[in-house]
Amino acid sequence: MRTTALFLIPVTALAFLAACSPGSDDTSRTGDAPRTATGDTARRDTGITGAASEEEFKAMHQLRGDQAPAARGTMIDLAGSRAYLSLPPEAAAPMPGLIVIHEWWGLNDHIKHWSDRLAADGYATLAVDLFGGKVADNPDSAMAFTKSVDEAQAFRILAAADTFLASDPRIRARKRGSIGWCFGGAWSLQAALRQRDLDACVIYYGRLVTSAGEFRGLRTPVLGHFANRDRSITPEMVDRFETALNEAGVPHEIHRYDADHAFANPSGGNYDEPAAAQAWERTRAFLSAHLEQGSGTGVAK
Repeated sequence: MRTTALFLIPVTALAFLAACSPGSDDTSRTGDAPRTATGDTARRDTGITGAASEEEFKAMHQLRGDQAPAARGTMIDLAGSRAYLSLPPEAAAPMPGLIVIHEWWGLNDHIKHWSDRLAADGYATLAVDLFGGKVADNPDSAMAFTKSVDEAQAFRILAAADTFLASDPRIRARKRGSIGWCFGGAWSLQAALRQRDLDACVIYYGRLVTSAGEFRGLRTPVLGHFANRDRSITPEMVDRFETALNEAGVPHEIHRYDADHAFANPSGGNYDEPAAAQAWERTRAFLSAHLEQGSGTGVAK
């Protein structure tokens, strides 16, 4: 059996605007010479877009309009919001569970398809909606929706998702993880840091934490996928993230790909099939190692 997971830690609502997961407070850009700010229009808001300006960040995300396969799961009510539940075919409780967290486009059909793919590997997947039912079809809307996220409500939804996976009689997940992409990758990390009971955390190029102090005591294994040509979550940011994990003694795997930001989104303009396929297989192996009912993760329950 194979699985995927992601977790998140608390930060201000503005920091989460990191759309497809802007990075820390680094203002450098890989491969670019330093820029001189000449006023507010030149200033970078790293809390929202990492090392890229808003316009540059929006340009990294373009939907191609591809249609996702038909969804196989169902929508449920969750903490005043809605979520997409996909269960493994013919599986019986207990089974491992995954909190799936959408990109800055929202809970669209492509995220539901990701949930179905993970369910086919044996995981009960619950794709949460942090946009209150809104789904973006262009970068301007996606940025606006990301900025409007209520941080407290988002944490309530994530906590409710964890509780649902553990307690629903169809699932009764003893091991649970989180996974997310971009905006969702940032929240996946936050979930791991806030809830502290997850058994796996998967991050695809999401906003990062680079202080070892934030990770003290965290025993959730972390898997991170990052792009070497990403101008938002830059390699330098990933270096600091990895250093912080090492200093705090957090079990982790960090993988880097010769690709651009959002390389794993098959409906996006930056999709890189070889890199996405390699990341997917690594994700499956990681989840299998840490979320199978009989596996040992070192995480106390």
